[in-house]
Amino acid sequence: MLTSIAGKSVIVTGGSKGIGRGIAMVFARQGAKVMIAARGEAAAKATVAEIEAAGGTAAWHATDVADWDSVQQMVATTVETFGGVDILCANAGIFPQIKLVDMSPSDWDEVMSVNLKSSFLCVKACIPIFEKASKGRVVLTSSITGPVTGYPGWAHYRASKSGQLGFLKTAAMELARYGTTINAVMPGNIMTEGLADLGQDYLDGMAASIPLKRLGAVEDIGNAALYFASDEAGYVTGQQIVVDGGQILPESLEAISEI
Repeated sequence: MLTSIAGKSVIVTGGSKGIGRGIAMVFARQGAKVMIAARGEAAAKATVAEIEAAGGTAAWHATDVADWDSVQQMVATTVETFGGVDILCANAGIFPQIKLVDMSPSDWDEVMSVNLKSSFLCVKACIPIFEKASKGRVVLTSSITGPVTGYPGWAHYRASKSGQLGFLKTAAMELARYGTTINAVMPGNIMTEGLADLGQDYLDGMAASIPLKRLGAVEDIGNAALYFASDEAGYVTGQQIVVDGGQILPESLEAISEI
């Protein structure tokens, strides 16, 4: 059992829904003080209320993770509310499905800003806090889609998630001087509201291509993030872990049928 999270201050961007909500709930159950950074007030307040009802500590801040001023305010509010920032979970992301022939430059830019630029902005805003404390943890939510796999309609998403891992490698070296580690979780198909919107045929098809024969739960990603954020992972930095039920392992659906 990881015992080093209780009392820590955690920012979870995109923490009101989906994987971010799962991360927030996992950290809250371990006794962390969780700042939900999100744009949607209703969903953020509902997540905070659920954490508090279970005896946890949480707050929320309206944040545009692609805007530098908004990100700086998010960090300042967390310091004011919880006394610091021990852990940053840069999770916020979007994945609109648009094929290249229909994709506009603004479509591309929006995904890059929300998914990739935000990782840089959030890390940069936390550096003074980490430097002062001589320690910190950063966990990025990347994806298998991009670094490992592809799917039509997500060229911009794939590029942004691959970009996060490129950013990760150099950031790990630069953050080391502040006693701070940075690692990434690479989810496969995780059951979220966004994935449900793609339809039952998509969900059934994806489940059939996974050796464990099911989609993952948001808590599966939260548990991986929890490890990276712990004291027990203090000598792990610049790394990524795939959490996908074995999805990337088979050569084909025929291989799955042999299981």
